[in-house]
Amino acid sequence: MAAFIKVTVQDHIATVMMDRPPVNAQNTAFREELIAAFDAFTDRDDVRVAILTGFGKMFSAGADMKTRPSSGEPGEYWAFNRYVREMFNSIHECAKPVIAAVNGPALGAGFGLVAACDIILASDNAVFGMPEIDIGLMGGAAMLQQFFGRSRSRRMFYTGWRVPAEELYRTGVIECAVPLDQLMPEAMKLATEIASKSPLAMRYAKQSMNVTMHMPARDGYRFEQGMTVALGKSEDAKEARDAFFEKRKPVWKGR
Repeated sequence: MAAFIKVTVQDHIATVMMDRPPVNAQNTAFREELIAAFDAFTDRDDVRVAILTGFGKMFSAGADMKTRPSSGEPGEYWAFNRYVREMFNSIHECAKPVIAAVNGPALGAGFGLVAACDIILASDNAVFGMPEIDIGLMGGAAMLQQFFGRSRSRRMFYTGWRVPAEELYRTGVIECAVPLDQLMPEAMKLATEIASKSPLAMRYAKQSMNVTMHMPARDGYRFEQGMTVALGKSEDAKEARDAFFEKRKPVWKGR
């Protein structure tokens, strides 16, 4: 049974609660449990969308500094770094959309978890930052530049500036900055809408977003057209068309 990652599933929505007090600092066991959860979602028919959040008023303060490599054993640091990367990749590569419900500070590798998600919602007490520069470490340049322009990403990287959720909502980086007690209702509302779509179409949709974000526009559109052809031949596509003309809700088969 998982010690730090609590998963509940209801109405095709998986809620992933990080629960490692006091700040959801990430150690090896934490990473293993998170990877296992998101790897499983790809194969679970009862999950169509996931929400990642933290317990209480903290999303994640990042890596547990007490568990960083220190023995000097050959290969130790590289193995550690690989595990951190794969934690993020397990979210990014999960076949199901993942919503970040950021319920408090998301710092360092905590911000990395947010960056790996598809859609970001936050409470108004949340802050986002990469403070590694202040503790003799480096990390997060690629993630910052994914979300921010040249000046903002460098300012955050060089100074460790923690940006309030309201600022990120104002600039269109996240979808909301609401009082904490409204965060999960907002996340569930969005997750319910996503879960109502064809699970096969959503799998293709996430694959298209992940692949085309690294492509030139022409190649990306060509790839997406291939996804459209494959989806269009499915039973779910026929059901979508039939339901549209018959003015009823579709019944998805996921194939």
